[in-house]
Amino acid sequence: MASKKSAAAAAQPKALSVHIGLNAVSADHYGGWSGELAACEFDANDMAAIAKAKGMKPTVLLTKKATRANALAAIRSAAKTLKSGDLFFMSYSGHGGQVPDVTGEEEDKQDETWCLYDGQLIDDELYFELSGFATGVRVLVLSDSCHSGSVVRDGPPHPVPMAAAGHTQRPKLMPRPIALRTYRDNQDFYDKLQREVAKLAGNGGVDPDTALANVAASSRLTSIVRNFKPAVILISGCQDNQTSMDGEHNGAFTEQLLAVWNHGAFKSSYANFHATIRARMPATQSPNLFTLGSAGSYLAQQPFSV
Repeated sequence: MASKKSAAAAAQPKALSVHIGLNAVSADHYGGWSGELAACEFDANDMAAIAKAKGMKPTVLLTKKATRANALAAIRSAAKTLKSGDLFFMSYSGHGGQVPDVTGEEEDKQDETWCLYDGQLIDDELYFELSGFATGVRVLVLSDSCHSGSVVRDGPPHPVPMAAAGHTQRPKLMPRPIALRTYRDNQDFYDKLQREVAKLAGNGGVDPDTALANVAASSRLTSIVRNFKPAVILISGCQDNQTSMDGEHNGAFTEQLLAVWNHGAFKSSYANFHATIRARMPATQSPNLFTLGSAGSYLAQQPFSV
């Protein structure tokens, strides 16, 4: 009887989660800019509460703990642990940034980043790390930041009123002059990171974030998706030419996500989850949804299901 129970327990899917929230970054790395925000730590803790309620084991990285080393270590540890059928849930709330893409095909292309405490995490790095998960692992990424929608770059974010909804709001966007200064002061570091990821990814230097472009006929998309083993769902706070807003208690995207989730009362699919959140958002901030790998059946599941 005991052996049957242990076998059944072993057969149950496992789930790990990582939740990153930064109310500030280190001015030492970002050219004197500390990028204060109000609600990102709340966002991370609220996402961790959902994870814990669904039986996951959450890791929470807040502000000074949200370093490049800690974030990458958490992802890599989960990738080594989880197997087919398991779930990895990752959330990020903080500033989005950009660095020039030194490996892509377009001269003026920008790589999107998450502004971690001591340095930016380039999207190529993130998708390369996610590619290390085993076949059949389900990965959910929720990103409440600017530049988080896709790799479609239609221009700078649209201006957004700073006092919408009756209280002060802050764009979760590293200002362009700060982004340029941070890259200039750390160019060797960021250029080396991009080249190393491109080399490790192989496929002739395919840009991993191209897989998020919603273009069915792209040869670059086909090559990276073919080699992408886990099934990934990314729901982001806005389109790339829009601005994700911080609030007093939650970011605008996270606030509506929590309202739709309603402590687990939401019983539909990821696709409907995204659509319902988007319907509650203003036209200036439209959450996006993209997938990587074989995510068709995954999209039909109830959000956060282990």
